Amino acid sequence: MGTRYTDEEIYRKHADELVRFAVGLVGRNDAPDIVAEAFVRAMSGRTWPTVANHRAYLMRAVINQARNHHRDRQRRWAKELRTAAIESTYEPEYRPEVQTAVLRLSLRQRAVVVLTYWDDLSASAIADELGISQGSVKRHLARARSKLRRVLVA
Repeated sequence: MGTRYTDEEIYRKHADELVRFAVGLVGRNDAPDIVAEAFVRAMSGRTWPTVANHRAYLMRAVINQARNHHRDRQRRWAKELRTAAIESTYEPEYRPEVQTAVLRLSLRQRAVVVLTYWDDLSASAIADELGISQGSVKRHLARARSKLRRVLVA
């Protein structure tokens, strides 16, 4: 049996990398909170003691938490827009054009883009990280590139 780490050791080992990953998914301001919530949920789950690959499990937990965050944010924006009767779907923030375009991608596409360009991972490594097939990684990346090209070139 391999070395068993405490939850604190696992957190310290992976937190910085997961925050960098989360920045690409939800932006710099929300990334630390997303990672913290993902850790809490993952470590409090009943399957946590049996997890063999903590890093991959936590990457998926961050993606799920980012998805929840995105969904909650969309609901909040929609409610605010209805209340204010404003016809806008984007939060007024000062972000670089590329980051804004990446944030408009689906969560899975963002994850693949971040891991490809920010973490410089191969399609097979990304497939392992996200628990999807290599073909899915390539498909998500192709669709993301197409959307980014349309938004950034237009």
